[in-house]
Amino acid sequence: MSLESDLRNKSSFTTKEANSYGVSPRMLSYYEKTGKIERLSRGVYRFSQYIAKDENLPWEDLSVAAHRIPGAVICLISALNFYGLTDERMKENWIAVPHSYPHVHFPMTRIVRMRNTSLGIQKRKISEIEVKIFDPERTIIDSFRLLDFETAIKALKLYLQGKCGRPNIKKLNFYSKKLRAGIDKYLAPLLV
Repeated sequence: MSLESDLRNKSSFTTKEANSYGVSPRMLSYYEKTGKIERLSRGVYRFSQYIAKDENLPWEDLSVAAHRIPGAVICLISALNFYGLTDERMKENWIAVPHSYPHVHFPMTRIVRMRNTSLGIQKRKISEIEVKIFDPERTIIDSFRLLDFETAIKALKLYLQGKCGRPNIKKLNFYSKKLRAGIDKYLAPLLV
């Protein structure tokens, strides 16, 4: 199998993936100089003539960032957008990393350091890349902890209306206690 036939339709591929097809980093550099591929970030490429499927277009940069940063989890504004729990436009990708993670920088990405990055993780395929994202309940609890009140309460209301499936109040309460968010005073009136 050739590099082109397998990787042409992917939104991105890594140096390691290209290497598995026998393409060296030096050859990737040549392909980049000749315009055959474009470098998205360090070690991440895509074919220059790649055409995104319409439904994946807004998520490509997010999935590349989440895939490229080891241990990254899509969180907060990016996760709220993914689940349809906000109308706030995503100006940058929001990525959570463990609190002890070394300094990392990625273009158009806001890195959020969190002590607990294992609670509420789901694996999803976004734009043909498997990434980690916090589930809707964890995202709402984090919104109350780390975002403004208006964004958090709107996300909670949309969640309770079933915008991303059937609400799981038990899980919401569990995360609220585990992460010490205390959203009971906001949740109770909305459930009446």
